[in-house]
Amino acid sequence: MQINLVSDTVTKPSYEMLQYMFNADVGDDVYKEDPSVIELEERVAAVFGMEAALFFPSGTMANQTAIKLHTQPGEQLIADKYSHIFHFEAGGVSFNSGVSCCLLEGNRGMITAEQIEGAINKPDFYHSPLTSLVCLENTTNIGGGACYEMEELEKIKAVCEANNLKLHLDGARIWNALVAKRQNPKDFGRIFDTISVCFSKGLGAPVGSVLLGDKKTIQRALRIRKVLGGAMRQSGYLAAGAIYALENNIKLLTEDHRRAKELANILKKKSWVASVEPVETNILIFSLVPEYNDETFIEKLKQKNISISSVGNRKLRMVTHLDYREVMHTYVIESLSKL
Repeated sequence: MQINLVSDTVTKPSYEMLQYMFNADVGDDVYKEDPSVIELEERVAAVFGMEAALFFPSGTMANQTAIKLHTQPGEQLIADKYSHIFHFEAGGVSFNSGVSCCLLEGNRGMITAEQIEGAINKPDFYHSPLTSLVCLENTTNIGGGACYEMEELEKIKAVCEANNLKLHLDGARIWNALVAKRQNPKDFGRIFDTISVCFSKGLGAPVGSVLLGDKKTIQRALRIRKVLGGAMRQSGYLAAGAIYALENNIKLLTEDHRRAKELANILKKKSWVASVEPVETNILIFSLVPEYNDETFIEKLKQKNISISSVGNRKLRMVTHLDYREVMHTYVIESLSKL
């Protein structure tokens, strides 16, 4: 029994999801004639109360498209220093959009309205890049699955409106946040100019993200997706997996959250663990005491058929997901307890 807790991207589609995908009604999406893609886009837009949506092969491409939509070369965006758009999108911010990043020291990947306001460059000071966009991440990746409070998002929106800034949400794991915080997705649709949501992480679809916005913005996004090579033909087979996930797998996220918290409780009791960061969703970040080596610990777990990852700065990560079943969870708890 191999247990992979490296990421929630390792999930594979269930038999039921594959059957749903196999039976999908498809067409040529480049001509916007794929019924399954159109259905997914309309359903996700309705969930968030936004006007339109566009299906993408990856969350990275959706995020990069959003940045391109909201900025001009030479401008600057504001984000947390651990943000996915900066660390894990291969320098796409500069390569695709010619934009620099003002990175803030947030709390577990989350930044505040006050921090953002203090980081905005004065428009009339032409020596500095013009600030044009704020990018938030919810839940946070390296921040350990932390979730923004709606009150803070409202404050950030007010700062953006007062300073003529666009606001984008990297909502790769927004489904986890919605479940954990019992928030209304339409509140996110009201606050953000664009939102990217992913189906290939916690929801267990094999491929796919959606970018949300108003109709004019998404029409512009269609051209950018084409430029980036993201236009696909009979992509309804992929969209069908996302539709199945939307209908069946959101409710299962509570189990992922429960298991992550139970793993955290075990680690907190171990003398070889220096710290365990708060767990709100399905990501668990912890560190070992100085006398223990991270690589040795990872290898020790691998010998027990348990895979986890290092995220740098002596931080280790476990991510629970749809394919991490209860029998696996019991085994991991027993293994950690005996180490």
